Amino acid sequence: MGPIVAFAVIIAVSGGVSGAPYLGKFIGKLSELHHGVSGEVYAVDGRTLYLKDFTYDGQGPAAYFYASTSRNANSAGFRLRDENGSPEVIRRYRKEGVTLTLPEGKTLNNIKIFYVWCEEFEVNFGDVKIPRGFDYPKPQKIEPLKGVHAISSDPIVIVDAQTLLVPNLSYDGEAPDAKFWVGRGPKPSPQGIRVPDENGKMEPLRRYDRKTVVLTLPGDLTVFDIGHFGIWCEAFTVDFGHVQIPQNVNVPPSLKMLGVSPQSKLNCEVLYDDLAFEVRWAVAGDSIVLQLVAKLDDREYMSFGISGDDSRSEMIGGDVVVAYVDKETSKGSAEDYHLAAKSQCSGPTGSCPDNRLQENTNNARLLNAAMVNGYSIVTYQRPLKPSDEYDRQIHTNRSQAIIWAIGPLNQRNEVSFHSHYTKGDQFLDFGRPAKWNCPMPEGEQPSMKPTTAAPSRSRNTEKRRGSTNRKEVADNERSASRPRQTERRRGNNKPVPTPAPVAKRDAWDIPPIKCYEPEDGVFYAQMGPTGGKRGYPAITGHVGWGISWYINGLLIPEINVVRGKTYTFVVEGGFDPEVAAKYHPFYITDDPVGGYEYKTPEEKKNVKIFAGAIAGKDGSVKPTGTGRLCHWTQQGDLEADDFESFGAYQRTLELKCDQGEPGVIQWTPDKDTPDTVYYQCFTHRYLGWKINVHDKCDEQPAASEPEAAIVPAPADLEQSPSIRTESRFQK
Repeated sequence: MGPIVAFAVIIAVSGGVSGAPYLGKFIGKLSELHHGVSGEVYAVDGRTLYLKDFTYDGQGPAAYFYASTSRNANSAGFRLRDENGSPEVIRRYRKEGVTLTLPEGKTLNNIKIFYVWCEEFEVNFGDVKIPRGFDYPKPQKIEPLKGVHAISSDPIVIVDAQTLLVPNLSYDGEAPDAKFWVGRGPKPSPQGIRVPDENGKMEPLRRYDRKTVVLTLPGDLTVFDIGHFGIWCEAFTVDFGHVQIPQNVNVPPSLKMLGVSPQSKLNCEVLYDDLAFEVRWAVAGDSIVLQLVAKLDDREYMSFGISGDDSRSEMIGGDVVVAYVDKETSKGSAEDYHLAAKSQCSGPTGSCPDNRLQENTNNARLLNAAMVNGYSIVTYQRPLKPSDEYDRQIHTNRSQAIIWAIGPLNQRNEVSFHSHYTKGDQFLDFGRPAKWNCPMPEGEQPSMKPTTAAPSRSRNTEKRRGSTNRKEVADNERSASRPRQTERRRGNNKPVPTPAPVAKRDAWDIPPIKCYEPEDGVFYAQMGPTGGKRGYPAITGHVGWGISWYINGLLIPEINVVRGKTYTFVVEGGFDPEVAAKYHPFYITDDPVGGYEYKTPEEKKNVKIFAGAIAGKDGSVKPTGTGRLCHWTQQGDLEADDFESFGAYQRTLELKCDQGEPGVIQWTPDKDTPDTVYYQCFTHRYLGWKINVHDKCDEQPAASEPEAAIVPAPADLEQSPSIRTESRFQK
């Protein structure tokens, strides 16, 4: 189990009060009996008290926060942990805001007094009595939404003073400019205020089909400032349906209004047991502090964040922080990433740091980083709400889908394809009462203060003590619909360095396509998986990105061609440039990197293209090697690394094709063609491999050639004579 370090910073983050006027329902002032105890006591909800301007000189020998089910302050009561979850004697306070949580099973329905009690001398330093029949703040149901455009919902819940829950919302999505809307008075008007949707966006509302959404009022706006909530067409000033907000509704204040989280302990969940990968967190006002801990190899990253789909763990559209510690310098990094596509960051697309897409959008603030006994430990803070278009909201009132990954860094210290990642759907409730579902060092409870590290251990061999509450991580709360994903394409002319080399190489034996095969000179270029550690990275010697070219059913084989002979490439790598993850134009070049489209002008000057692109009159180069997408897809539960040979792995692959026609390019290498060229992807780097160009073909088929595998044709192309191409490999 990794050490608990660096999280003491949360005390500073979550210790203050925002000074907002609404702090909950006022209970009373503390009686000022001894040691300068004073302050006002508010009920935040049924289990949470807030002490405003709490003061105590800290001189009592054994003073604790206490509560009792009797009406007298005495030793028969029970302790409350302090605002940091500590059971120790309370410290000195000077007019501070303090949030306290009652123990499990205790509520303001069954306690009758709160007090500061000295156990050593059995003295009450100050108390406040809970009135009989006290009605503490709680979420309140109001009317459901009903209106035009098929708008309907179940009764809306005012969760707290800044949060609305709209259960089973329906809306046909047909209006041009519908927005969630609030304002003063009983009915909507153009003078109202837009409310961001459940993803923090201000865009026109999409279709909802009985989806439960959680909305947060913008800025410092509260339910006490508004008289209605509804859906309003801003462009045409039309009320589609609204409900009235009752005046003086008795609901809890929001965490932002308190300026402090009511959590008193750290949360912890195990993400990947084999590498001791844990996420720890505490909500701190309108932000969250997270700590990632893992047993990483040199130049590996760990990433964690919010799924791109509310209803399941989905990488595309995800918002993660990529963290690592440089083992040589001990410097840490926490970088905000947007996962626009399942590809490396190439130009404006792929899995990119937010700052590569738009300046000043890294919303992860590194707080602390350390290497302790082989564990990489990175602590960072980020806002709960989205700060820009690349962020997703972290909710504190329900579970939401998460994603994580571990993998190698490339030479630019950015992510390459992950080696371990989220499998299945995983959910976390970031606003839950704190639970530590990770192994504990020596049975201790988690603390906000640094502790000594546990002994180090070898990677992937030693299993961890303790158990993980998988039910908590894999919560079954799911949303009914998925947000639409968008591809972003922005220019970036900075040169991109080569990924870091692969340390160990034990490559599968992929037989080359020899100069006499196939007889008709037709090659089929399709996409497929990189084949784990023994596939693309071991063959090429550098990090891959999970996808690569398959030629005649083989994973990035070396192709041998002869000058003067014309070759035909049937290309099935995708043709829709708006979906970058499915757009892989094929071209032949002297560049071992590929990704011509996003190279700088200086880089393009040093690159030759032999086939698969044409130059326009304006000097721009456009790809021609485009066609429908066909992708070799693995079937079954085994991982690529479980197979000793590519032949065994290949038998688990099934070719799946989108609708459409393949593309075709032809190429005749000549005397000016270099001896080695490369087949690549025009829009992504490092997806292809070598073509060896010969003056003549001295080889001939031998009787001892390995058994040929027949690459099956897609169903709608079976009549083509070139589809059934013999590709030889060792079984």
